[in-house]
Amino acid sequence: MWAFSGLWRWRRNPLRRATDLAEAWVALGTLLLIAVAAPVVGSLVGTGAQNALQRSVRAQQHSRHSITATVLRKLDDAVSEPDPESGSGNSPRSRVLAEWTAPDGTRQRGPVTADLMSPRRGDRFVLWTDARGHLVPRPLDSATAATHAVLAGLGAALLTAGLIDACRRMIVWRMVRRRYARWDQAWDRAGPDWGKAGTGS
Repeated sequence: MWAFSGLWRWRRNPLRRATDLAEAWVALGTLLLIAVAAPVVGSLVGTGAQNALQRSVRAQQHSRHSITATVLRKLDDAVSEPDPESGSGNSPRSRVLAEWTAPDGTRQRGPVTADLMSPRRGDRFVLWTDARGHLVPRPLDSATAATHAVLAGLGAALLTAGLIDACRRMIVWRMVRRRYARWDQAWDRAGPDWGKAGTGS
């Protein structure tokens, strides 16, 4: 971990400076904050995302309906890109003119994308629609929502750890700058007498 590099300054050494000990305390504080704050923030963000996404899953499953459509004919732009929301990214996708009955009982017809490699008239396939029969994307499932929530929590934890370490780096940078400034002042005071015989005796 990043902060471990500052912990070695605790070892006993006649050349150890007060700033070395301060850097060690900053490193320890960083480790403790990362160990406590990052999991807490990740858990809170993940839980919040999970609750929001599961509400969205329930709302989508309530408002979106799986219906069976019938192919009338294959359209010229035969094959399209795979559906990213389908379970298999390699499933065939063909453009067809189809008809279906909406959940409210109305008959619908239009160009749609079907999970068929070589669609023929009369072939049947599944579509997702709203209550009026208008096409909608497949509803989000609980497993995918949980995965997104876990990723959000992990991302928040990593971001928190990164921010804490960035603060540690800024504090150490300022300490080093202050140390160099004191060295410059000491050299300026010693400069006029540097190398003269008997200086300091």
